[in-house]
Amino acid sequence: MQKTVKIGTRASLLAMTQSTTIKNLIEKQYPGTTVELVKIITKGDKILDVPLAKVGGKGLFVKELEDALLNREVDIAVHSMKDVPSELPEELHIGIVTKREDPSDAFMATKYASLKDLPNGAKIGTSSLRRKAQLAHLRPDVVIDDLRGNLDTRLRKLNEGMYDAIILATAGLNRMNWSDQITDRFTPEEMLPAVAQGANGIELRKDCGELLAGLSFLNHDETAIAVVGERAFLHRLEGGCQVPIGAYATIDGNTITITGLIASVDGKEMLKKSVSGSIADAASLGRGLAEDLLTMGGRRILEEVYGASIQ
Repeated sequence: MQKTVKIGTRASLLAMTQSTTIKNLIEKQYPGTTVELVKIITKGDKILDVPLAKVGGKGLFVKELEDALLNREVDIAVHSMKDVPSELPEELHIGIVTKREDPSDAFMATKYASLKDLPNGAKIGTSSLRRKAQLAHLRPDVVIDDLRGNLDTRLRKLNEGMYDAIILATAGLNRMNWSDQITDRFTPEEMLPAVAQGANGIELRKDCGELLAGLSFLNHDETAIAVVGERAFLHRLEGGCQVPIGAYATIDGNTITITGLIASVDGKEMLKKSVSGSIADAASLGRGLAEDLLTMGGRRILEEVYGASIQ
């Protein structure tokens, strides 16, 4: 292992926590190696007053990190995999996927125990089209408002009474040791997670084979296979991180089951299907599932969202 490893990371509290965990694991594995964190501000961090879907969802939280990799300013970048677009620069790849945290979505409220306990017209905060669609399907009577900002900012807005409830990823709250603030968790049947939600990935240059080999101890095979299936689904649907799409894969022995979702933003149309097969076929199963949902009406739904045709 090289003597110094530079990690490119977003400067948010959650991103720094995730990157620090990776730093500590590398330094424990290789006592002679020093790991440096290089904070990088992304476009998604700068634009906080516009819904992500209107900014353009692809690569909002990763492009500047990838530029630093391509310019050899950093050796690796740590991402929340749900923020990583389906297409990467040719010279880069996600070489490592760490063990998945709880992939569920968390319901957060100060006065109400769960979504069903909210009164008519309650105000829920989320910036995710996927969450908006599923919330609107479950509770068409509530008001869903955009909520941007880092994890701590979103929780502050809830506690200040700006929202009756907010929806966050359970994984981030667990990593911050804030899980005691979670009011309720949605099951995958109630709210299908985002593609690769709960998984962290390490991106690096393809020409860094020795570094990849040195970091391979961080890879979690089962999570990596699940993420391959889910991201193949996303890739076929030409999705970024801000689309009304969800996918979640589970593995039992050598069998993978992938559930996919395409929804209209208003929640009135909800297409969902599951497929199962060999873990060796994870990518083709994900692509096939996407094709099935497109045929079932998903193409029309997504073309309305994208404002462009899908091949």
